Amino acid sequence: MTEKQADTNDKVQNGHPGLEKEIQTDFQKEMSYGDYLHLDKILSSQHRLSDHHDEMLFIIIHQASELWMKLILHELNAAIQCILRNDLEPSFKMLSRVSRIQQQLIQSWSVLTTMTPADYMQFRHKLGHSSGFQSYQNRLIEFALGQKNAHTLAVYRHQFELYEQLNKALHEPSIYDAAVSALHAHGLPIDETVLNRDFSQNYEPNPSVQEAWLTVYRNTDQYWDLYELAEKLVDIGNQQQLWRFHHMTTVERIIGHKKGTGGSSGVTYLKRVVDQQFFPDLLSIRTLL
Repeated sequence: MTEKQADTNDKVQNGHPGLEKEIQTDFQKEMSYGDYLHLDKILSSQHRLSDHHDEMLFIIIHQASELWMKLILHELNAAIQCILRNDLEPSFKMLSRVSRIQQQLIQSWSVLTTMTPADYMQFRHKLGHSSGFQSYQNRLIEFALGQKNAHTLAVYRHQFELYEQLNKALHEPSIYDAAVSALHAHGLPIDETVLNRDFSQNYEPNPSVQEAWLTVYRNTDQYWDLYELAEKLVDIGNQQQLWRFHHMTTVERIIGHKKGTGGSSGVTYLKRVVDQQFFPDLLSIRTLL
């Protein structure tokens, strides 16, 4: 057998591609793919409380969603800091990424809808009072997007460090507060009461902010970076509303109008949440343009 034939045999075995000689196969002293990602921990964290087949789907959907939420927070918090420094351009990539992640989260509801009401009833009682309402990362995302509610912190009182993290986020400027400060930094007049407001409270629409955004939208060439920022925010707000809507319709499809495991009114509560808008100034100016 020639050297060329031997090399060909290494690459193709029984019609299948073989391993190239340069591919690393010894990981006794090297970090592998699984080591880097800690797959032993991730893939051993799905513990069903029942024997029902679909409980695995239920667990993985929610665990994967929490991982995506972690990335959303990573991007949102970095974007907020960029905007507060009036360094807008780096934030655009981060906010575009948030929007793409939101699309992944929206799509996950369609996977969960393959579970029927009959399936879910086989293990729902095993959940006790645990509920997606208690997702602290989702709460942090809402705070970062400007929807603040101090009453929700009561759910986390049993976890001191987590409670303090949420309380800190409650009092920090949201991404919309950062955007308003960017308007001010670009010389657009903003009421002092808005710039120095209590960030732990929900933002209330303000005429000076609306007028500033109108100036941006009527002079896009002059304020292109602010214009792009505004549209990135509108995109994220819309995606978050879509995620909420698909959440509500998925819950309605699977449990109807039953009370939530966490004690909420279920679909009735979720419908109220869907009606809550993000960045109301940016929506209202569309009528005024």
